[in-house]
Amino acid sequence: MLDAYFARIGYGGSTAASLATLRALHALHPAAIPFEALDPLLHRPVSLEPEALERKLIASRRGGYCFEQNAVFAAVLRALGFTLTDLAARVVWNAPPDAPMTPRTHRLMLVALEGAVWLADVGFGGYLADAPLLLEAGREQATPMGRFLLREQDGAWLLSVHAGGAWRPAYRFTLEAQAPVDYEPANWFTATHPASLFRHNLLMERLTPAWRASLFNRGLTIRHADGRSEARSLDDAADLAGVLAGIFAIDPPAEPAAIFARLPAEPATSR
Repeated sequence: MLDAYFARIGYGGSTAASLATLRALHALHPAAIPFEALDPLLHRPVSLEPEALERKLIASRRGGYCFEQNAVFAAVLRALGFTLTDLAARVVWNAPPDAPMTPRTHRLMLVALEGAVWLADVGFGGYLADAPLLLEAGREQATPMGRFLLREQDGAWLLSVHAGGAWRPAYRFTLEAQAPVDYEPANWFTATHPASLFRHNLLMERLTPAWRASLFNRGLTIRHADGRSEARSLDDAADLAGVLAGIFAIDPPAEPAAIFARLPAEPATSR
């Protein structure tokens, strides 16, 4: 699995369980394996079995969402000898401050390394991170393609990202360790429940050292490392096919026309 994963993300460096290795893998993963939730949109099941994840995210030109992305990343890190704690978070991205509490539908992990604890997460499709974050409250942390802030709030940790000129809450989590079985009902809800965002919307994101590409339904936004931003709406299924193959570098599990037909007709709102 490790050799195939390294080939998939283009990694040829050290395999020592070091901070340098963690940072390198964390940067390469979201550049090569994009966040995408095509299977829930197409009403297809999402399996968390290790063999299924390897086939989809490593052996194929596909991506996945948090339960898939961070399961693969955690398996790689453990195989390299890293010490991990698997966690779950409540997503508050784009939610008003008085919104009802959300379920724990996001997977992430902590890495204990070199006398410190790091938050590792390659699967938050609202705003992908290109580096692990030190678990330290109140310290703004800049990465090559983002700015992040962790705070302690009401017995939990809140991760915020700087986007659109302001700090935006992303998700809230505690340090309670999760077992693989804990992710199964959350994955089932996210992939199949009629109220799940992913059942009715196309969400994709890819983060490279040069740009961040986000697709929400028909709205495509590319934010460049130099601060430039481009936004447009997809014209048709052929346009979607070109974006999937070119910008996101994936082979979709269905014809682009079938995917495009499921997208809401109204203009996409900003992410």
